[in-house]
Amino acid sequence: MLHDLAYVALVSKDVDRAARFFETTLGLMRTDAQIGDTTRTVPVFAVGRSAVAVFAPGDPFVGGEERTGVHHLAIAAPDPDRAAELGQSKGVGRLPGNAGSGLQNRKRVALDPAGTAGVRVYLTEPVERRPSPAGKVQHIDHVGIVSADNRTAIDIFCGKLGLELESQQTDMEVEIAVESFTSDKYGVVYHTRPPRPVGGLRVAFITVGDCELEFLQNFDPAQGGFIDRASAGTTRQDQGAIARYIANRGAGLHHVALRVDDIDSVLADAGRDGFATIDRVGRPGSRRARIGFVQPGALGGVLLHFVQRD
Repeated sequence: MLHDLAYVALVSKDVDRAARFFETTLGLMRTDAQIGDTTRTVPVFAVGRSAVAVFAPGDPFVGGEERTGVHHLAIAAPDPDRAAELGQSKGVGRLPGNAGSGLQNRKRVALDPAGTAGVRVYLTEPVERRPSPAGKVQHIDHVGIVSADNRTAIDIFCGKLGLELESQQTDMEVEIAVESFTSDKYGVVYHTRPPRPVGGLRVAFITVGDCELEFLQNFDPAQGGFIDRASAGTTRQDQGAIARYIANRGAGLHHVALRVDDIDSVLADAGRDGFATIDRVGRPGSRRARIGFVQPGALGGVLLHFVQRD
C-alpha cells in the first residue's frame, strides 16, 4: 500500500546550525520548501530518494511541539485520504480533524499514533525536491524507533500498512569473568564463568523506500539505563539510551541514520566543522555495519548517526 518515505521531520533548537551541518558538512542539496498553505519556508535536504526537513520548536507544522528530535515520518501516497481509509479498514486509525497542508502545500493525513506503535506518521502527496549530488551521503539508512513490542510493530507496519520486513536480530553485550589459580608447583589454571548479559536489544528492520524503520526493543526490562557519556558508544549504552527513552517518553521516534561511504572521514569532517561526536571512529553495528553517532547537542537536540556498510 505504501512504498516511499517522503521525508523525516526533525525539530532542532538551532535550525541554522543543523542546516549548516546538512548542507556544508555533508554536502546535501538544500531546498527551502513552502510550509502548508502559508508563505513560510523550511530547509529541506535531499537524501537519496527521501529527505530531511528541519523545524524550530513550537512550529505549528509540528503541532507546536517543543521537544527536540525526530518528530514524524511522512510517507508518500498518491491519494492520502484513500490510503488512510485502507489503513483504517485494517485497524490503523487517523487522527480526527484536518492535519492541514504539508510541505509544498501537499495534502497530508495524520495517522493515530495509538495505532502505529507510538510512531507519528503522516501520509502525504509526493513532494518535489532536487536530488543531492553524489558525495559523502548515499541515502537515509534507517530511522530509529523505540519500541515497546516489536511483534506489534511488525503486525502494524507490515501486516496492516503493507511494508516489508527486512530482517530481525538481537544485539547483546555480555561480561565474562575469568578466574586464575596460580601455584608455584602446579602452574596456572584458568576458569571461565558463564557469560552474564549486561545490555541487549531486540531489533526489527522494516523497509520503506530506500531505507528502513529500525524498531528497538529493550531485551531485558530489568536492565537499567546505563550511559557513560565520556566514552564511545557500546551496545550496553545503546540499550541504556533506549531504556531511558521509553521510561521518560514511551514508544516513538528516536534517531535518524545516514548511509555513508567512509564513516571515519565523515566523523572527522563533523569534528572539524565544530559538531561534536560520540564516536571518533566507526564501531561495530547492526547488519555487519560500522556506525558512529553525533552528539545530540551539536544538532540542537537531534540524535543522528552514520552507517557504513559494504
